[in-house]
Amino acid sequence: MRLRRCASLMFEPREAVTLDLRAMLAGHAEMDSQISWVALAAHLDQPLPVDAEERQLLGELSAHRWSEPPAGTSPAMLARLVEQGLVLTDPPDEVGHQMRDEALRRSQWWPLAALAHRHARWQAVDSVEDMRRQGLDTAAGLRQRLGPPPPVVQALQGDYQPLPRSEEAAFDALLAQRTTCRNFDPQRALPLPLLAQVLQRTLMAHAVQKVERDTEFLKKNVPSGGGLHPTEGFLLVQNVEGLAPGLYHYHPVQHAVLPLPSPPPDALPALARRMLSGQEWFADAPALLVLAPRYDRCFWKYRNHAKAYRAVTLDVGHISQLLYLCATERGLAAFVTAAINDADVDRAFGFDGIGQSAMAICGLGWRSATLDTAEFDPAGRVVVGDDR
Repeated sequence: MRLRRCASLMFEPREAVTLDLRAMLAGHAEMDSQISWVALAAHLDQPLPVDAEERQLLGELSAHRWSEPPAGTSPAMLARLVEQGLVLTDPPDEVGHQMRDEALRRSQWWPLAALAHRHARWQAVDSVEDMRRQGLDTAAGLRQRLGPPPPVVQALQGDYQPLPRSEEAAFDALLAQRTTCRNFDPQRALPLPLLAQVLQRTLMAHAVQKVERDTEFLKKNVPSGGGLHPTEGFLLVQNVEGLAPGLYHYHPVQHAVLPLPSPPPDALPALARRMLSGQEWFADAPALLVLAPRYDRCFWKYRNHAKAYRAVTLDVGHISQLLYLCATERGLAAFVTAAINDADVDRAFGFDGIGQSAMAICGLGWRSATLDTAEFDPAGRVVVGDDR
C-alpha cells in the first residue's frame, strides 16, 4: 500500500482559556490555557484534532508523490488518518475522500482560498436564533454588546474639495428606490413574464463568442473576471404563475429553465428557510435565485491564482445589484443575502461544493401590505404594497 497526503492541508493551533479553579481557591485570579492542534483540509467539512506524531507524519508525506509508509509508522495511527481523509492510499481505502480530493486537484483552487471556502460553509445554522440569543438582532443590541462601531467614514487630514451635484434624473430615482425587502406577500403569485424579464436582464447571454469548437465566451449585462461568467442561476420556485413549484436550473443561452429533482411543494417553505439559515422574512419570497459559481470554469484560466476567488465574489455582487435594479424598475421587491447554509443548498441542488457551490441567494416577489419586520429605510423610500 502506497500513501500520500491530501492536496490541501493546514495545521492550526487553538487555545482554550479557562479560569484556574485551584488558583482562584487560593485567592488568585489566574487563567489556565490549553493548546490543541487541528488539521483543516479543503476536501473535508470539519477540522480534525491531530497530535504531534500525526502532524509529523503528515509533514513528511508528499501531496503529489505516492510512497511507502515511513518505517516505524503506527498502523493504528495510519488507519485513523486514512479513515479521516488526511492520508490517501493506493489502492484507495476511503473512496469518498479520494474522489473529493481528486476533484479538488482537478479544479485548480488556490489552496488558502479552498480552505477558506470549505470551512466557511454553514450547515443547519439558524443565524437568526443565534443573533437573538446573543442580543445582536437589533442595532441597539449591537451597540450595547459590542460598543460603538468604527465611524461611517474615515476622514483623512486636509481640506476636501466639494464636487458638483447633478440634478436628479429618472435613473437616480430608481437607485434611490432600491431597498432590501423583508416583508414579502407569499399569497400573491409572481407572473412568469416578470421573473423571465429579470433573468433575461441579469443572467441571460446576449451574445456567444466562439473561439474554437470547444471554447466559447458569453456576453452578458454584467462584467465578469476574464469574461468567463462562471456564476449560474438556480431557482426555488414557490409561487410563480405558469411555473410549477420546485427547483430549476436556468440556461443563460437558451433563456430557459429545466426542472430538477425537488421535494414536494409543501416541503419547499421549510427548505427555503433552511437554505436561508432561518431568515424567515426572506423565505416567503415567491422565487429564490441561488447564485452558484462554477469554480472549475474560473480556475481554468486563473489556475492556483490568489485573486481568482475574489473575482468570483465580485461577479456575484454585480449580478445581485443588477437584479435589485431590474426588480425595482418593475415594481418588485428583492433581496440578496450571503448568510446561507451553503452545504444544505449544495445538497438540495446537487453541487459538489468544490467545482460548484452556492455563494448567495436572491429573492423576488411582491411587497406585503404590512411591515411586520423592520426594514432599513432612513430616506423613507419604502412604499408598502407598491404596485408600480
